[in-house]
Amino acid sequence: MMNLVLRRLVLFIPMWIAVSVLSFVIVHATPGDPAASFVGQDAGAASLDVAHRRLGLDRPYMEQLYHWVAGSLTGDLGQSYFLGRSVATAILERLPVTFSLGMLALLVGAVVGIPLGTVAALSPNSWKDASTIGVSLTFLSVPEFVVGMLLIYVLGVELRWFPIGRYAPLSDGVGLWLHHLALPALALGLSQSALIARMTRASLLQVLGADYIRTARAKGLPEKIVIGRHAFRNAIITIVTVIGLSLALLLSGAFITEALFQLPGIGSLGVSAVLRRDYPVIQGLLLVSSSFILIVNILVDIVYGLLNPTISDR
Repeated sequence: MMNLVLRRLVLFIPMWIAVSVLSFVIVHATPGDPAASFVGQDAGAASLDVAHRRLGLDRPYMEQLYHWVAGSLTGDLGQSYFLGRSVATAILERLPVTFSLGMLALLVGAVVGIPLGTVAALSPNSWKDASTIGVSLTFLSVPEFVVGMLLIYVLGVELRWFPIGRYAPLSDGVGLWLHHLALPALALGLSQSALIARMTRASLLQVLGADYIRTARAKGLPEKIVIGRHAFRNAIITIVTVIGLSLALLLSGAFITEALFQLPGIGSLGVSAVLRRDYPVIQGLLLVSSSFILIVNILVDIVYGLLNPTISDR
């Protein structure tokens, strides 16, 4: 297990550098001039030159790339063009909102998706299976912002059970915090639950058809033991993969959902940065989002090793 962890951590550094370089290249390859956004579209050439020097955009391309990569390795993501503070500070201020939303949405997805997928797998070709597939396809096909708008209209506007467009930090109390995040967490979690349910169903169906499951049933073992100890234990690796992917995506920033519910997370920060062409903020968000995905993949590999010790020897 320790060898597995060390191998993944050693790979993390070159992957971090590669993501850092790609973030810079992608952002600087997009059309538009941050200096024009900084001084105004109608500014003259002299004003643009001054803005370029002030923002450091007049320096050679490779010099800018070097300073960005070197700074990212030490946690220095640069200064925002418009926020008046460092990019790292701006992201850290909004990270708790996105983290809270992502974890709650994942909880909704797992709590709803795993039981639905299990019930469908245990009753193949039945009305339960058909209902689960139908609901899963519906939530996978409908965009998250459509689900969010329906929740806002029904639960927020008509029934007035939940507030709309406000956020309460955890320091204000767990109840108030949950009350304000319930609708966006449901909007995100329901789509994730559909994916988790389908993967749980597929994984369990494959395991339930294995010879050792038929042998366990032939020995007269109770169905609960067959499902819980033998089938689900082997199907959990696929489920962990899906949950890990969902977690990485949710923590990377739910841009549309945060904008829809007016949550001050990194998703809304990214939207405003793109509109203003705030290069350092965009680069920092790309790097942080990619880092979440890398870290979650490492954690998933570690969980694999715990669930199946033979994997840690590879």
